[in-house]
Amino acid sequence: MDILIKNLNFPKNVHQELSNGDILIRDGKITEIAPSIAPAKDDNLEILDAAGGYVSPGWVEIFSDFADPGYEFKEDLTSGAAAGFAGGFTHVFLLPSTHPVVDSKSQVRYIIEKAARLPIKLYPIGAISKGLEGRELSEMYDMAASGAIAFSDGKAPLQSAGLLLKALQYVKAEGQVLIQMPFDKTIGTFGLINEGITSTRLGLPGLPAIAEELMIQRDIELVRYTESKLHFTGIASKKSVDLIARAKKQGLPVTCSVTPHHLLFTDEDLTSYDTNLKVNPPLRTTEDREALREGVKNGVIDAIATQHFAEHADDKVREFEYAKNGMIGLQTTYSVLMEAMPDISPERVVELLSLGARSIFGLDTDSLKLGQQADLTIFHPTKKSTFTKAANKSKAANSPYFDRALKGKVLATISRNQITKN
Repeated sequence: MDILIKNLNFPKNVHQELSNGDILIRDGKITEIAPSIAPAKDDNLEILDAAGGYVSPGWVEIFSDFADPGYEFKEDLTSGAAAGFAGGFTHVFLLPSTHPVVDSKSQVRYIIEKAARLPIKLYPIGAISKGLEGRELSEMYDMAASGAIAFSDGKAPLQSAGLLLKALQYVKAEGQVLIQMPFDKTIGTFGLINEGITSTRLGLPGLPAIAEELMIQRDIELVRYTESKLHFTGIASKKSVDLIARAKKQGLPVTCSVTPHHLLFTDEDLTSYDTNLKVNPPLRTTEDREALREGVKNGVIDAIATQHFAEHADDKVREFEYAKNGMIGLQTTYSVLMEAMPDISPERVVELLSLGARSIFGLDTDSLKLGQQADLTIFHPTKKSTFTKAANKSKAANSPYFDRALKGKVLATISRNQITKN
């Protein structure tokens, strides 16, 4: 692939010396970065005009489910990678909640080898507990040696403080990170949406924020004891933001991420009983949403985690009570972020979608080096984008964004000597 990308803006945290210019890529590698690059007349170059768009190191998604192996009728590595590539992502971390569960080195190798020829890099997250049962530790050392990027029990977070303590101690020597989606299953066990005024009005059982906050408080204390790294994903309440901010001020190695949909919607948007908005953690109050937005602005929140959870139509087009949690979102992440927070700077976008996750999980944070394989996302903050079913790359269609014009557009993604343009 030989391509010249012209009229780019460079965020300050991407290139300190150049504010705008061009990038020349030959055979998938960056060969020149300059204020202006003019191709030779006989040069068979593809030219992409970014029209004032911005360049970022390829974006990183840290908590998605591609359902492969075992549930390929919902999603598979190929379709999930296509959705990620179209949405600006060049790296995606995959949950272990497959069949069989990713709790051994053979399952880690399956994902790595099957994904080797895909346009983006897929990283297996190893299960903390065997079979995601929360009873005993999995083969964490072997999985790490085989390529597991991190460890988590995914949508079934560890309820046992003792087992999480052992896991934190186990990974400390290797400097690896555990990921928790915080909620205590014994509180609001049958809750369907956030417990509050809206749940009462709709006559739906509520899931209180304290189920999330107690888990965060407990796990912070375990981090304090072990001094190991822990990442909270999908935080949704104001108190959760406050707890993590306090822990960070105390120097504890905790980080966190929030989903785009928690920055845009609240529980009041559920008055239509749209099952695509049934997620876990649930959409919470306007006050909670504003606290999340403030956490994004002030840096308490380190990253955006899309939480792309594909579900078959049979599990979504049904009564709200019986519909499964989750939505797809890799292709709409940036636009939803811009719709929720239109004044966010390009530098903060780069931090939230790329540099934050790269730093936490030990990926390369500088992908604009000459001679390096191009791993880039080109995005434009003012162009509009509309997600349609025809453009959807996922096998699933559980999205609330179809045919909705959103602010912000991913213009192109470059990875592994391939490019996709929108």
